[in-house]
Amino acid sequence: MSLSTNTTSDHLTVGGYLATRLAQLGADQVFGLPGDFNLTLLDEMLATGEVRWVGASNELNAAYAADGFSRVGRRLGALVTTFGVGELSAINGIAGAFAEDVPVVHIGGMPSTTTMDSGTPLHHTFLDGDFSRFLRMFSEVTAAQVVLSASDAAAEIDRILGVALATSKPVYIGVPLDVASAPVEPEGLNTVMVRPASDPGAVAAFEKALRVRASAENVVTVLAGPRIQRLAVEQDLRDLAELPGVQIASQSGAKAILDERHPASLGTYVGKTTRSEEARARVDSASFLVLAGTVMSDFTTGFFSNLYIPSDAVELAIDHARIGHAVYPGVRLEDAIRVLREVVAEKTFPPCVPVARGPRMQVALDPGSTLDHESFWSLVEPWIGPDTTVIAEAGTAFYGALDLDLPERSDLLGSPVWSSIGYAIPAMLGAGLARPDRRPILFIGDGSAQLTVQELGTVFARGLNPVVFLLNNDGYTIERIIQSPEAKYQDVVSWDWASMPTALGATHVDAVRVTTVSELEKVLLRATATPGRPFFVEVALPVMDAPRLLIELVNGIAETNARIPDAVG
Repeated sequence: MSLSTNTTSDHLTVGGYLATRLAQLGADQVFGLPGDFNLTLLDEMLATGEVRWVGASNELNAAYAADGFSRVGRRLGALVTTFGVGELSAINGIAGAFAEDVPVVHIGGMPSTTTMDSGTPLHHTFLDGDFSRFLRMFSEVTAAQVVLSASDAAAEIDRILGVALATSKPVYIGVPLDVASAPVEPEGLNTVMVRPASDPGAVAAFEKALRVRASAENVVTVLAGPRIQRLAVEQDLRDLAELPGVQIASQSGAKAILDERHPASLGTYVGKTTRSEEARARVDSASFLVLAGTVMSDFTTGFFSNLYIPSDAVELAIDHARIGHAVYPGVRLEDAIRVLREVVAEKTFPPCVPVARGPRMQVALDPGSTLDHESFWSLVEPWIGPDTTVIAEAGTAFYGALDLDLPERSDLLGSPVWSSIGYAIPAMLGAGLARPDRRPILFIGDGSAQLTVQELGTVFARGLNPVVFLLNNDGYTIERIIQSPEAKYQDVVSWDWASMPTALGATHVDAVRVTTVSELEKVLLRATATPGRPFFVEVALPVMDAPRLLIELVNGIAETNARIPDAVG
């Protein structure tokens, strides 16, 4: 990791130190909004030239953007907000990062130290002199929190950022107005920050036990989860896939972590809703199952329809490993994957027979026929090229995209655990800035888009060239399928979507509404022919139509809700 050229400066402030540290750790784009309590901090951070400011439309969007930047960039993300009103606007996005193991650094500008110590009744407060209230709120959604003081700011910055690296969780740094410009010694910046190392003794013990566990096996089945991506060890997993006797399925949050056309790929595992019955059976019946960086939730297991028993599997978590009931604290995921690869290589398993993939929808496409989900996704799938970041909003869009066969070296960015609608547009901003070499492709429903659509203006202004598919099904289709399809609360206001890019200041965007197969085919051809141009495509879809996987998921939700007894008043 290269060090900042400003680390030997005779004058470095707390804000400058923080900016330089963030840049060293890859968080060179800082999202947020200015406010009177963070202006000095922002001036000090930007004066270093180490970070680039990315102003967002609101603080929630800034949190989502920092999250997307971190996920796709495989590094820290960062945002700056002002005290109280700004940070509380962002807290839902930080909670989502906590739920999905995304190391976002939330930096809050605060009133001066003396003002807070005296309990002065300021704006953005409850006028009761309690300036720790919001810090306490963030203690529920971050792995570590600190309010900096001038005396030990550098050490505390390093400590908190170290927690983010070690846990892959968000952290909170409060910077009082006077502390932001306080001088600090730069020597700490010459120490390179990295994730903590594994305990060598624990690794040795785990390796010995794993060899015993593998000794009687002929195949190893790996279920790979999103924590593999959080720690950027996908290549180790791909190296493992090249060995005989290895087959790898992914969870929904880690789709395409291995090229889905690879012979070792079992595709995406979602319990009983897995597209391939054979792939599902291989995971559920595996005698040697390794859960690598997985997360267990209703949505990732097909509403707990998994037949494998997690406690019987080998688990490789971020900071420990487990074989059956034996836990090995201090074995980091990075080293556990390496040990697994070495054990499998020495064992020389016989080759696995590639799994038969589940049947793709066979759709007879009449050019003049009205689009539905079957025809839409069948047209989009072969159009998506390698090295693509696909972003899909929770609901209809995500579960349509989840059933696609994605090409090599691609990402599916979504939020299957937190599932907060409105996430995808700001996340696309962060993802595009983290990987400017890729063209983002976004799928989002009309209801979700209305929450955060204003951030498209920033996306286009920053020179990104996405293809945005606005799936217009006149409201909240997933909720309609679950319950009360005719209820008024399922409706949203109808917008003139094709005019949206122009209204947001982006007259260079190719904006179009499509209703038929032929119209969509023409747009896809134009988008391929002009890769540098952004597209906004409103796709008209039937109100009650939905992708296969979403229908099966919704049935699980309905069954779960039906089992909940009525409250007794």
